[in-house]
Amino acid sequence: MERIAVLIPCLNEEITVARVVEDFRAQLPDAGIYVYDNGSTDRTAEMASKAGATVLHEPRRGKGNVIRRMLHDIDALCYIIVDGDDTYPAEHAREMADCILEQGYDMAIGDRISSQAYGAQNKRRFHGFGNKLVCRLINTVYRGDLRDIMTGYRAIGYAFAKSFPVLSQGFEIETEMSIHCLDRNLLYRNFPIEYRNRPEGSISKLRTYGNGLQVLYTIFTLYRTYKPLRFFLWCSAISLAISISFLVPVLMEFMATNTTQKLPSFIACVFFAIFSILSFFQGLSLDTINQKERRDFEIQYGSCRERVRNAC
Repeated sequence: MERIAVLIPCLNEEITVARVVEDFRAQLPDAGIYVYDNGSTDRTAEMASKAGATVLHEPRRGKGNVIRRMLHDIDALCYIIVDGDDTYPAEHAREMADCILEQGYDMAIGDRISSQAYGAQNKRRFHGFGNKLVCRLINTVYRGDLRDIMTGYRAIGYAFAKSFPVLSQGFEIETEMSIHCLDRNLLYRNFPIEYRNRPEGSISKLRTYGNGLQVLYTIFTLYRTYKPLRFFLWCSAISLAISISFLVPVLMEFMATNTTQKLPSFIACVFFAIFSILSFFQGLSLDTINQKERRDFEIQYGSCRERVRNAC
């Protein structure tokens, strides 16, 4: 098992990938550096190999697919995950690795938002606004203090890597990692970094609105998965409120005339009442399953940490 592995997912980054490899090699000369080419049509793999990285391939497009393959393939005490676009400084890599290896953190997060440079360098203004909005939403729901949810620069430990079920296929993987960390009560640290914009000629693969919608959908689905009781209690409460709204005019008419002509409203009332009851018990059932999964996770996580201690 390696002590530190630098994992660099890449898609058409021939302009920047060599510099990223060289910068991280200079900061972490003892680390294994792996570039995962995600079906590039340019010379990304060639440039990475010339720079001294081990080049591997993931044919299924999507950053989530690449991260899944990386974490399955490589065994290391600490993983540094960084984009190959040369926007993240390698100078912080050693300190971030020390957070994992020496201080016992599960994840160190390269925080661009706390630095004024992100607002100045980032040419896509909506990205900063969207990131802050998602941060506030997730921190409110999961009671966390994450500063940069969608950063592509993180350090994670072996136990985190091997116990993290990667479900996302695309750029929403960062959101999934952040929510997993908060929900499983793992130890994390925000690590302010100086962000820089892509060099001339380098093109971002992010689609502002399309990927933004994917992130919001991921938050919704993970909330349903990780917090089933809360989710279905909300569904139950909303359905009950709608049911009552249909029932009130029926009751008022019945009390006034001792009969009712609002049969469709009464049927709708019954339908939403039944849905409310089903949602309530669905939430209870899934919450029981979720509690068992959390116990299983703790056992798996403890086993991973034991392996780390033995490796050390």
